[in-house]
Amino acid sequence: MVSSPHEAMHRIFQHDPQLFSRLSGLLGFSLPTPVDVTVLPTDLTEASPVERRVDTLLRLDSAENGSLLLAIEAQGKKDPAKPASWAYYTAYLWTKYRLPTALLVVCQDRATAEWAGRPVTSGPPPMPTLTLRPVVVGPHNMPVITDPAEARADLALATLSAITHAGDPDIGAILKALSSALRDVPENVADPMIEFTAQGLGNRPANDLWRTLVAVDLSFYKSYISEEIRDEGRAQGRAEDLLIVLEQRGLDVPDDVRARITGCDDPDTLRRWLTRAVTAPAAEDIFDSE
Repeated sequence: MVSSPHEAMHRIFQHDPQLFSRLSGLLGFSLPTPVDVTVLPTDLTEASPVERRVDTLLRLDSAENGSLLLAIEAQGKKDPAKPASWAYYTAYLWTKYRLPTALLVVCQDRATAEWAGRPVTSGPPPMPTLTLRPVVVGPHNMPVITDPAEARADLALATLSAITHAGDPDIGAILKALSSALRDVPENVADPMIEFTAQGLGNRPANDLWRTLVAVDLSFYKSYISEEIRDEGRAQGRAEDLLIVLEQRGLDVPDDVRARITGCDDPDTLRRWLTRAVTAPAAEDIFDSE
């Protein structure tokens, strides 16, 4: 049951909304006198469900320090709305599980990492109230692992290093060290690292290099990405062979024909076109009946 003192201690601020402005000076800080104060509804229950998902949530239990929660967020660019969301996540998790809660933010560029690591407070400068201080991982503090032996010693760390350094000038050496390290481990261990690296590099130029390394250095692995990479390699090779045959026969290859050939990623289709290219009277005729 809510007590009378409890009600009096907060309802007086509803009765005189300007009271806090006068009180602030007595508390050692001063807020500008507001031109207006509105008493808002006090029910914080969300009327309709709002989906809020942290990227990854871990509970870490230790004999020495008990348990804690670690919320992990991947952040690709600056987003002014994120600090408030992160504060909500950590406060909610702390309330729900009653465990110390920490936030780790993983970034791929220094500017985003520096932005994400800045302390953000929910209150005005004189009253910081809730301050968010994420731990940030990014190219500024992740090791650059270019030694296969070092990569082999901790494959997950080496993979995270490759992902966070995706735009680094040394990415070629990092990826080569990782692919070399993965040659000597069981397929079920290597496959997730291959996939995570391919996903983490996204559409950066380094992804083309990684796909080549997988196709050459890790040719005995059968993961879906490695098979996709090899299919792409076979398709690219057949497209080049097809264009060479057409050009050697002295046939004109219009831009639209060239674009259709180079844009095809099906090795079987390219093989069929290549067979036709040997006798086709014109480059366009390799597409007959398709």
